[in-house]
Amino acid sequence: MEKKTWMAGKPRTVVTATALAALMIGGAGFALAGSDTAQSGTQLSAATAAQLPAAPMTGFADIVESVRPAVVNIEVERTGGSRQHSGSSEDEAERFGEFFERYFDDEHGGPGAKGDKEMGESLKRWFREFEERRGAEGQGRQHGMPFRGAGAGFIIDADGTIVTNNHVVAGADRIQVTMNDGRSFDAELVGRDPATDLAVIQIDADKPLPYVTFGNSDEARVGDWVLTIGNPFGLENSVTMGIVSASGRSIGAGRYDDFLQIDAPINRGNSGGPAFNTKGEVIGVNTAIFSPSGGSVGIGFAIPSDMVQEIVAELQDDGHVQRGWLGVRIQPVTEDIAEGLDLDAPKGALIAEVTDDSPAEAAGLAAGDVVLSVNDKPIDDVRDLTRSIARLDPGADAELGLWRQGENETVTVELGAFPEPEQVAMADQGESKSGEAVMGMRLAKLDGEARAAFNIEEETDGVLITDVDSDSWAARKGLRRGDVIVKAGLEPVSSPAEVAAAVESAKKEDRKAVLVLISREEEERFVTLPLRDA
Repeated sequence: MEKKTWMAGKPRTVVTATALAALMIGGAGFALAGSDTAQSGTQLSAATAAQLPAAPMTGFADIVESVRPAVVNIEVERTGGSRQHSGSSEDEAERFGEFFERYFDDEHGGPGAKGDKEMGESLKRWFREFEERRGAEGQGRQHGMPFRGAGAGFIIDADGTIVTNNHVVAGADRIQVTMNDGRSFDAELVGRDPATDLAVIQIDADKPLPYVTFGNSDEARVGDWVLTIGNPFGLENSVTMGIVSASGRSIGAGRYDDFLQIDAPINRGNSGGPAFNTKGEVIGVNTAIFSPSGGSVGIGFAIPSDMVQEIVAELQDDGHVQRGWLGVRIQPVTEDIAEGLDLDAPKGALIAEVTDDSPAEAAGLAAGDVVLSVNDKPIDDVRDLTRSIARLDPGADAELGLWRQGENETVTVELGAFPEPEQVAMADQGESKSGEAVMGMRLAKLDGEARAAFNIEEETDGVLITDVDSDSWAARKGLRRGDVIVKAGLEPVSSPAEVAAAVESAKKEDRKAVLVLISREEEERFVTLPLRDA
């Protein structure tokens, strides 16, 4: 399989709101009643255009007034190593600090070495001082000093149930909610789901609270109006507007990617805030933006309300989400594959491998089968299959419509429980059940179960990252759970011990960093991990 390579200076930018030059968490979006559009290549007649609904001339003040009381500001406090993300200012300082070191350094032949030496020294000195302050702050966090973060959320019932993003509240020691009228409450975590970046918290008030209701995100059309309310950069209850730019977007956030794309201005602090349609209904939860600059450029993403309602219901009932598990590795059906299998169109999900002792194996599924439907619902691509199975409960029966050796067949599978990544990573690790620690990363051998859990291709070989310390260089460089270390020190690796050996070798050779090749979603890139803190 041909793999794409992340070009230097042009990485895929789907990350959290705490990172700059990337997809930033803190999303926003809102969809209003839309208008019919002309078909491609045709021109609207004057009569047709006259029938299209116009945007409200009086603005959206009535809608905002009705929903704003239910939108809340969320502040969290974390201590020690519980911080979830490196601050974006730190990432920026690191990135530009390294740039200025190269640009103005005679030793490295930087072009700025021939330019303004005084400016170069000043900039380098500023960044050194910044790093010293950052180091002191990092030591403080390790000794229990608190880290504070903020986001947004919205109340969904009179009893004070609030929906927000998982990354807003994950690891929080204290969660404080402030309402639009100034009242503040301590909140309790009800449950969270990292896979979809959703969480539910609860506040207790002495009287019924204002709340908003969910709308149908499937009815939101491209071009519909949307309104968002959040707390960008701490500016509480800020309102922005835009349109739905696209639906069903995959942004590389995980196996359950299915976002509404919106162009409403959203920034840090909008995370977890609601996206409203013109009826005042929530059709999405703002979670991410794409930003080369760190600010809004009109490309934001919201989790659709149809998915949100399912996840929130499970979190309210159980505190976590249970997902069905089939136990197969799947790949897209291309035109060439469809022709080879005598399929009439490139559709469905091709089973490339069946996991041992899985529900799929027990039901007789085999490599080469193409899943065309689940419980009579058509499966157009691999994402459809992943989401359809995940929405079913462990123990439920799934009736799969298959294309097998040129014929249609139906197979019923009793689904299992989706393995937690931590459980998968424990398999065959040797030294530790939680994985071997190397440079702030927990590492494990890459086996069949790990491939199934993280959707890693069979062609990818290496060592699985099962966890990343938020204060490590690995985290600052953007590494995350589910990434695969293919090479360390330019040598292929297949075990945590080999990665550790490469690090030790680099130290003995007095190198400043160790070079690792990372595979993520069938794409590879090199990352340098500094050794001064290793």
